[in-house]
Amino acid sequence: MYSTQFLKLAYVQKAFQVTLIPSHSQKILINKTIGCTRFVYNHFLALRKELYSAEQKTLNYNACSQQLTLLKKEIEWLKVVDKFALQNSLKNLEAAYKNFFTDLKKAKNKKGVGFPKFKKKHRCKQSYKTNFTNGNIQVIENRLKLPKLGWVKFHKSQQISGKLVNVTVTLTNTGKYIATILCETEIEKHPQVTKNIGLDLGIKSYLVTSDGEVVNNPKYYRTQKRKLRKAHKKLSRSVKGSSNRVKARIKLAHTYERITNLRNDFLHKLSTRLIKENTIICIEDLRVGNMLKNHKLAMSISDSAALASLRASASWSKFVTMLEYKANWHDRVLQKVGTFYPSSQTCNCCGFINPLVKDLKLREWSCPSCSSYNLRDVNASLNILDEGLRILTAAVGIPDALNACGEIVSPGVIQAEIVEAGITRLEVV
Repeated sequence: MYSTQFLKLAYVQKAFQVTLIPSHSQKILINKTIGCTRFVYNHFLALRKELYSAEQKTLNYNACSQQLTLLKKEIEWLKVVDKFALQNSLKNLEAAYKNFFTDLKKAKNKKGVGFPKFKKKHRCKQSYKTNFTNGNIQVIENRLKLPKLGWVKFHKSQQISGKLVNVTVTLTNTGKYIATILCETEIEKHPQVTKNIGLDLGIKSYLVTSDGEVVNNPKYYRTQKRKLRKAHKKLSRSVKGSSNRVKARIKLAHTYERITNLRNDFLHKLSTRLIKENTIICIEDLRVGNMLKNHKLAMSISDSAALASLRASASWSKFVTMLEYKANWHDRVLQKVGTFYPSSQTCNCCGFINPLVKDLKLREWSCPSCSSYNLRDVNASLNILDEGLRILTAAVGIPDALNACGEIVSPGVIQAEIVEAGITRLEVV
């Protein structure tokens, strides 16, 4: 139950996704721009690798940018597309190198970033990004103005407001053109609440809260498995290079896209509700990559934690990412509990650790020490909440804690001051 009814406004960076409706000539120019950015990325990656193998001084972003100007004089078709898209391609290459060398300093079991690879025309994200400057990007009603493209219509499903930062245009596997518009906009913060909660992520149930609420796992991949199998068969039986193969590929991509959209809708609604109803959320820090090594559970884990491509597991981590940035927007606290904390084995009443609970088949047990009856997932969520609050208390010295950006916040203190001031109506602070 909300303790106050006031609302505050906060400025954040928020992305709006819209589906473009480009004309035939605009489609051609978008495809050319994507191809040119891929060419520039691959050209300078090959050049940097060549200089490195020859033990010469490697190129940084500024040097590559200067050479790009000369390259545009040699290759005329690079002048046709948006210059910001080409510059951002070089920035992506520089970021890829920095991420690689930063990752080298990490421990062997924590490495996750490889050496930059050449971009492919197929089986790779096809997109380009352009920056806002001097009014080159505008949004009016259901039209979007982009450099070189001019005004492009789009399907309007939400109000786009705020200061424009950049726009990323993506060509999906289904042939759709998606524009991701990043804006600095103001959002209404959720009212302050006094409730804290612990979450236990699982396979049978997507999560169980410390209040005893069970959120079922929708298992979208399993429900669409029959359609996927049928689409894969049709694709594999079609003749390469034929128009029927193109249709079969698009049909398969549509099925995968539907699974992704269903899963994202589920995650956004769940994370928004949890952020709205709770001040402090404690959650376990899971290592999904290690969990997938268990072949008996890999299918179920992938189903509840799959990427848009369904080739890797990240829905749990994506869910946590959503909680993190939404907690930052609305002055909530998200605390992670260590991976090796025995949340399921520990009795939440007396603290006794039962080693027999390691077996996943054991869903309920009685504590040998205090004889209390424990449901596995509810018991784990209660322990996660207690451990998270203990970590926060030890780190800050008070029950209030750190937000997702590591800044000290005190929702309880702020809330007490508001109640004392007698603010009960809607206000913009």
